[in-house]
Amino acid sequence: MPVPRDHPYGNYNFLIEIDGIASGGFQEVSGLSVEIDVIEYRDGSDRTGAVRRLPGLHKLGNITLKRGIMGATDLYDWMRATVNGQPARRNLAISLLPEDRSGPVERWLLFNAFPVKFTLGPLNAKGTDVAMEELVLAAERLEIA
Repeated sequence: MPVPRDHPYGNYNFLIEIDGIASGGFQEVSGLSVEIDVIEYRDGSDRTGAVRRLPGLHKLGNITLKRGIMGATDLYDWMRATVNGQPARRNLAISLLPEDRSGPVERWLLFNAFPVKFTLGPLNAKGTDVAMEELVLAAERLEIA
């Protein structure tokens, strides 16, 4: 259940669980969105000539997870299983934490997610940035808990 307060929460305290197992070290999560298609319909007997608009199918945006490369291959292994025809659908929970990290103030639950893209880098010999890996997921449903 979301915890309301008078001022907004920071976007830097969050945790990600994949199938109930905490998966740390993520720098960024993006793409949490829901979109509803609009169906335009005109009744032939409608004298106004106006188009009626009805809600259609809904779809989720792709979710992008970014983290520094730490030698773990769990995200790549998940992608590789999908490439090899054995997609493992997993459930994710993304929890926003308050400044004292005492407990979730809001949780977004993603159901039946599977990887659709895996990216490494960029790598740059002149740079000083952290080497990154990125996993893009497609999910079927989003809920706020």
